[in-house]
Amino acid sequence: MLVVELGVDDDLPDEIPAWLPCVVVALSRQRPGRPAPCGVDVAVCPGGTDEPPPGWVAVADVDAEAGRLAEGVEAQPQPAVVLAQLLRTSGTLEVGAALVAESLAYSTLQAGAAFSAWLAGRRATAPRHRAEPDDAVVVARSGDRLTITFQRPHVRNAVNAAVRDALVEALALAAADASLVGVDLCGAGPDFSSGGDLDEFGSRPDPVSAHLVRTVRSPARLLAAVAGRVTAHLHGACVGAGIELAAFAGRVVASADTRVQLPEVALGLVPGAGGTVSLPRRIGRHRTAWLALSASFVDVATAARWGLVDEIVGG
Repeated sequence: MLVVELGVDDDLPDEIPAWLPCVVVALSRQRPGRPAPCGVDVAVCPGGTDEPPPGWVAVADVDAEAGRLAEGVEAQPQPAVVLAQLLRTSGTLEVGAALVAESLAYSTLQAGAAFSAWLAGRRATAPRHRAEPDDAVVVARSGDRLTITFQRPHVRNAVNAAVRDALVEALALAAADASLVGVDLCGAGPDFSSGGDLDEFGSRPDPVSAHLVRTVRSPARLLAAVAGRVTAHLHGACVGAGIELAAFAGRVVASADTRVQLPEVALGLVPGAGGTVSLPRRIGRHRTAWLALSASFVDVATAARWGLVDEIVGG
């Protein structure tokens, strides 16, 4: 990780080489007056009474945050660098191509040492048997609106293969039926979604097969195609795939208890449900990189200020 301390008037290059094999973090000890520089991956500044310019993440202690980021990068250097390289390039691609790039990076890391170590630890405890509902996703039509509801509250609506396939079918229906003017994406139970079902991680025969399945059966691609008609209704935990998919929606409405997180780098991976495509298009690549590298939970107020949430409902 390369740390650059910036003064108020310091300049950086207008872009960062996509191949650069390190994470570049800018620190400002004063409140910046302009957006985060394009020549860095993450930009951190002191907190204040107002939101800093786009891209900057305001923190209570700049030095402590730099140390925390360094610890995370040191713990998972390969996933961290792959994430930075991916975010530097995917913004120049159209959505479909960017999703392919994300999946290729994800599959590369699935074959890496960091994910293998995490998976070995995970497999040390065999998954317990869980009774599953008849429908992992419930789809209901009322007039010209379609409601799609994650229906696995016993595992906080973790996204498994059954959820993915049902979501693809429902979104394909929405894409094919122009008479559906609205699509509501919801989650049953206390949380919208806790992200990918960890019990299924690494269950494909090989990373190449997993890549092909992700690109062919992609809820993210279909959500992007019908985004103008989709409203995501968030509440509780929106982790990993839970926020990655929701961020494709044309409108994101969140309850006051909503919190979001991207935890994949700590698992030896990068976001793989479309998060390196959907989040940067809402909040920029700098804040997306910070979310993924820090694995921090962000509250709904911050998500709204950044543009990840369009409306907060409830008390």
